[in-house]
Amino acid sequence: GIIQRDFLLDAQHSIRRFYKGCFNRILVCCFICVLAVLINKVCLQVTLEAFIGGSVVLPCSSTKLQDIDVSWRHNGSKIVFDIIPHSTSPVTQDPEYKNRIETFPQEYLKGNFSIKLNNLQHTDAGQYICYIKNSDEYQTVKLIINGM
Repeated sequence: GIIQRDFLLDAQHSIRRFYKGCFNRILVCCFICVLAVLINKVCLQVTLEAFIGGSVVLPCSSTKLQDIDVSWRHNGSKIVFDIIPHSTSPVTQDPEYKNRIETFPQEYLKGNFSIKLNNLQHTDAGQYICYIKNSDEYQTVKLIINGM
């Protein structure tokens, strides 16, 4: 009676401890996997300095080269430039960037989606985000403008 009950209680306690240990290990593994995915999505942040009236190349690249669709944005919302392959529709772009952006289409197949911003102005300072849609990658460039 008593010995059998104590044995069953010890067995139940051991089983609970075993499953609790397994559950904790599974949680740790899940946390590590989620962290690895997040680290993979957070790409480099580059800081560049340039001068008013000058030019600067804003870097962006990817190793994943399937059906590339890339968007460049300034300070979160301004449309700097969109790279949409095989698109015949006109590019939507904020007026302040018209005729000031140079692209390098021959580099797209190599995974280089950098753009060159010409005739720099004070208002060009800030954060630029290159969003590579199909691979869900973001690359950030902080631009500091020096000069009069």
